[in-house]
Amino acid sequence: MPEFRVLYTGDYLDVDGGVTVNSGDIALDLYESAPWISQDFLRDQQEQRGDDQYWSNIYSMAIKPEHVRAANGIVIFRPWVKESAFAQGSDNLVVIGRAGAGCDKISMAACTAADVAVFNAPDTLTHATASSAFLLMLALAKKLPQHQRMVRDGRWDLQPVMMGDDLPGKTLGIVGLGKSAYELLNLVQPFRMHTIAYSPSADPAEAAQYGVKLVSSLEELFATSDFVSLHARLTDDKRGMIKRQHLRAMKPTAYFVNVARGELVDEPELVSLLQEGKIAGAGLDVFEHEPLPVEHPLNALDNVILTPHWLPSTRQAARQTMEVMSQGILAASQGKIPANVVNRDVLERRGFQEKLARFAANQREALAV
Repeated sequence: MPEFRVLYTGDYLDVDGGVTVNSGDIALDLYESAPWISQDFLRDQQEQRGDDQYWSNIYSMAIKPEHVRAANGIVIFRPWVKESAFAQGSDNLVVIGRAGAGCDKISMAACTAADVAVFNAPDTLTHATASSAFLLMLALAKKLPQHQRMVRDGRWDLQPVMMGDDLPGKTLGIVGLGKSAYELLNLVQPFRMHTIAYSPSADPAEAAQYGVKLVSSLEELFATSDFVSLHARLTDDKRGMIKRQHLRAMKPTAYFVNVARGELVDEPELVSLLQEGKIAGAGLDVFEHEPLPVEHPLNALDNVILTPHWLPSTRQAARQTMEVMSQGILAASQGKIPANVVNRDVLERRGFQEKLARFAANQREALAV
């Protein structure tokens, strides 16, 4: 019975080697019925005691050739997968699981050329992402940070000048009409907002079912909306898609929300806009460079809510995501194609098919149990 070795990236571990995510629950229990699967972590990526630069560099970590050689499957939290990861061959590696929906840090072309299938968890963060965007919208409208500061500073005398807004009657503009965007539309429906969206690939019939009007340009969406919420996936053609002219078209009373990817936006222009008070504020969970430096000008602004690319990371979503990862690894370990393969072209490659076939005996073993 061939062993299938799965390695999880080291950013799942704390400094003592314990699993940090979701109280240690990353669905390893799903492997209990598959004794041919061995599990470990890429421990050279683990935080080391006394390393005060670890969290500054955590988003720049990458999979190395020695990691590729050592694993049949790799489950990735934050690290990159670049072409250089396959510099010393990839005879053993069959699949890479991306624990989330976004795969912008993975070179799909390199994985396909190396006969490695990449699968993700496209649906598990849908509600968590949408509700995070809605939370930021509501907190911005109600001026929640400012109200909290009034209490903490003992400035109850500021009550008359600190008035928020309600959502009914306001226009929500959504960029990228995917699953999290449609879930956001579900959430705002009771708040009687007008909803518009810019999404060239959207199905007009589906959009109509949700009561959302499709607009033909980003310029129209930004000029019309009271709240702009980004839900587009980051691809090379969408990098920097939100430009100066879009941001400068916003109403002075409008808010900008981004729970998608920071690289979608001209961040220096957004900062300038906020510094000048040209828009009312922003709620940002993602940034062009992460972690956001403490000295970054965004941290000095009181009209911005900032969260550390973690707001949608709920316990429920994390468990569901890791279940998808374990199920994908289980499938590959039995010679089957995982669900949610992103680089579909690899499925036709003989090299990938031969790799996968090595583990078909495990499927027979599982059926015999």
